[in-house]
Amino acid sequence: MIRRVAIFGAGTMGGGIALTCIKAGLQTTVVDTSPAALVALRGRIEAHLSREVQKARLTGDQADAAVECLTLSTAAGVAVSADLVIEAVFEDLRVKQDLLKRLEPTLRPDTIIATNTSCLLVRDVASVLDDPGRMLGLHYFSPAEVNPVVEVIAPPQTRPEVRQAALAFLSQTGKSALPCADRPGFALNRFFCPFCNEAVRLLDEGIATTGQIDAMACAAFGLAAGPFRVMNLIKPVILLQAMQSLSPLGPNYTPAAGLQAIAADAGRWTIEADPAVVPPDVARLLTERLTGAALAPALEALAEGVVQAPDLDRGAKAALRFERNPVVLRDTLPKAEVDRLVALATSPQKRGDDGVRRLAT
Repeated sequence: MIRRVAIFGAGTMGGGIALTCIKAGLQTTVVDTSPAALVALRGRIEAHLSREVQKARLTGDQADAAVECLTLSTAAGVAVSADLVIEAVFEDLRVKQDLLKRLEPTLRPDTIIATNTSCLLVRDVASVLDDPGRMLGLHYFSPAEVNPVVEVIAPPQTRPEVRQAALAFLSQTGKSALPCADRPGFALNRFFCPFCNEAVRLLDEGIATTGQIDAMACAAFGLAAGPFRVMNLIKPVILLQAMQSLSPLGPNYTPAAGLQAIAADAGRWTIEADPAVVPPDVARLLTERLTGAALAPALEALAEGVVQAPDLDRGAKAALRFERNPVVLRDTLPKAEVDRLVALATSPQKRGDDGVRRLAT
């Protein structure tokens, strides 16, 4: 049973994961090379717990107990007693591998190692370990302290008892496990990232503004936030990294030019607060393009056995608030319409056959 957790990385994801652990009463150590990052994390955690008490989701005693479970350190050696180590460092394969190579010799042989990567293959991250069978992927969604879904990625070399212990840990910390194969994008990013990328393509082509595309996406798919707002929350550069990880799957996963440009400048999208209503023909085109962009990769993932349909449906609704998600679309639209939308998404030359190439104002 997992009682002690060490998390490497005090950033947004590492801090959120730490919160889920200490609220479950697990002894949790967060390690980061930056003392300032650790100070900021303590403030973030204390503020979160204070809000939970104010909203009567925790008692004062429970909040105090959670804080007592937390240790912050710049010394990697403090992970020696951990039952589970989760790396949540920068999303770069070499950075993650360098950390794990240094870390593995300091851990107990039975310590489980997990990567929180959102777009790298778990088997690639684990390839530097002497014992890759002790490793798996636990992909949390932002904000990790609130989002209930965690993708569980166990490559073939992962030992069954490692996977079972990880599933028990997620249950213990109140998370819903979404099992998926070690394929680019895993389950949810496999369709959600191309969906966002298509939104940028529509902007690049001058078909609509960011605010109009977001508004249409929310209305068409039951979303709480449109693709541009989501990209601003996670940062466009993160979406670009995810799309680049998907690019080996084929030309339809090529990052949009606008996404590459804004990521290069470390920028964020400007989204108008009160976008003009788009004409009906533009609204139809936006809906069709976005629908096809989500459907095509999701159906590929289901056909490849990356994820089971009920899990994809559950995860899309719980993690992404995507009510009218690809599984729902597949099951409710006529098959001929599904096939048409997939063809639209997978055949770029078919986009815009109706001649709509103007800014909707």
